[in-house]
Amino acid sequence: MSRPCQGPRDELIACVMKSDCVLKGGKSVGDCIRSPQELPLRCQHLIANYSDCKKGMLDMRRRFRGNHLSDDAMKMATGAGLAGAGMADIGPDTKK
Repeated sequence: MSRPCQGPRDELIACVMKSDCVLKGGKSVGDCIRSPQELPLRCQHLIANYSDCKKGMLDMRRRFRGNHLSDDAMKMATGAGLAGAGMADIGPDTKK
């Protein structure tokens, strides 16, 4: 049986391990997480995602309903929602 927040935790650790803070700065993962301003934006979002998961374990309403993110929030946390950010489709309208 896996832990409730194991997925977000693993993603966060993998992101921090690939960051310049660990690779070039020579700091530990814990040190980099304690100073998130040195991390890429994606890692900062994953920190928020992981902390929301941990807080959700204590909130009885979220425990009853399920401790999960919406599909949109999950896309934003993994970076998939940022692919088309700031771009608008201005092609011809084919709907009639």
